[in-house]
Amino acid sequence: MNKRIIIIGAGPGGLTAGLLLANRGYEVTILEKNKVPGGRNAPIQDGPYCHDTGPTFLHQKFTLDEIFAETGRKPEDYMDFVKLDPMTRLSWGDLSLETSSNREKMAANIEKSFPGEAENFLRFMDDHASKLKTIFPFLLKPYTRLSSYLDKNLLKALPYVATTKSVMDVLSDYFQDDRLKLAFTFQAKYLGMSPWNCPALFSILSYIEYEHGIYHVQGGLSKISEGMAKVVTEEGGEIRYEAEVEEILYQGKNAAKVRLTNGEELNCDQLIVNADYAHARTTIFGKKKQTNEDLRKKKYSCSTFMLYLGLDTLYKDQPHHHVIFADDYHQNLADIQGEKIISKDMSFYIRNSSVTDPTVAPKGHSQLYVLVPTINTRHGHDWQGTQEDYAEKIIDKMIASTGMKDLRDHIVTRKIITPTGWENANIFLGATFNLAHTLSQMLHFRPQNRLKGFNNLYLVGGGTHPGSGLPTIYESARITTNLIDEVYDQKRTPVDFASGILTKAAN
Repeated sequence: MNKRIIIIGAGPGGLTAGLLLANRGYEVTILEKNKVPGGRNAPIQDGPYCHDTGPTFLHQKFTLDEIFAETGRKPEDYMDFVKLDPMTRLSWGDLSLETSSNREKMAANIEKSFPGEAENFLRFMDDHASKLKTIFPFLLKPYTRLSSYLDKNLLKALPYVATTKSVMDVLSDYFQDDRLKLAFTFQAKYLGMSPWNCPALFSILSYIEYEHGIYHVQGGLSKISEGMAKVVTEEGGEIRYEAEVEEILYQGKNAAKVRLTNGEELNCDQLIVNADYAHARTTIFGKKKQTNEDLRKKKYSCSTFMLYLGLDTLYKDQPHHHVIFADDYHQNLADIQGEKIISKDMSFYIRNSSVTDPTVAPKGHSQLYVLVPTINTRHGHDWQGTQEDYAEKIIDKMIASTGMKDLRDHIVTRKIITPTGWENANIFLGATFNLAHTLSQMLHFRPQNRLKGFNNLYLVGGGTHPGSGLPTIYESARITTNLIDEVYDQKRTPVDFASGILTKAAN
């Protein structure tokens, strides 16, 4: 098909859109300002240590399987997956829980750590199998017109969506111990939200993990982006690296071309923007951009303080994934949601992937990825002057909370990204999980996949529907590419593995 699609950004959404559209016969060019694909799903090479910038595991793998299957491929042709079991160690002081997607094993682990709660876990899983099966189809649709709300799938899902209950409210219907509730609500961090504020709909996130498992990719999650980039080029698409877009140029309501920072202009029939939504709207949208003041009126996720450590040892007794909760987790999250206070009592996440993956560090060495949820930059905390002290506090907490008692003796390399660092990397307010997923910023109220006010300008990524998280971003790209197909009356039978998988789990 002789229709030119320009995609700004080779993040997960842009790559997914690119490989699907190239396979469908469109002329696809992806413009990426960096030297490698992936965006926040790209690698950080720090000497001999390879870190993932952002996502550290894949859940809902069947969505990625569907994306590759649409081109006649399997993701396993391009990357090596390891399904993790146990998945994550969760720690509250001296109490820990090893999580698993094996239901019997998970129930036994819960009963050991939280006596009397195993039956509640099984009830949660049974109920949420039905909930996910009901909700899932409505997440796969665009909400660009009112008729979208008359769809039978949405009507079935309304009882789960149109509620003022939070994720924590849902979990209180199942579990007695507040700590165990956190084992089913901490996944709200993928949305950058507190489970006390996160809409009840998202209680499906923990179910998806505990039913369908999580996966590591050998070499790091950035290998997914590398694999997708290969498919784009194999299908005849083009990815231009170090090609930064300066401005979108218009003819009426149509995006007619893009201008690069080197002055080059490229025409397009359809334009897809895969960038941080608010940052893009305040910069590259040219004469149709919005002001910072307008965008700041929206609600945004938290940010993260990141430590990427290269070590000259391997802590074999430490888990692949480890979440350590603050003593007062509720207050910790309240501080973060308030956007002003740096919590003294921090929660944090450690990925020690070298226990599974020997390719990301030299033999006998390892690397650690440490993430601490914290405030975004709305109120201007001075991270430049405090980042070193804060990093030391994190290391102190790691030493106190894990078996890595001699950690400081083994640190060879250390890289820090603060919320200000994220903001400097074109993430509005340093909000690493994008726009908040409140009811007032979901479905039709979220920036649309075909952006309102434009005829041929589309969004993919965490800032549009359905939201943030790798599988959801892949779905945003599939929704967008299907909208482009509609413009040209292209009909195709979708690849659907999810229906069978979710139906089987619900029976």
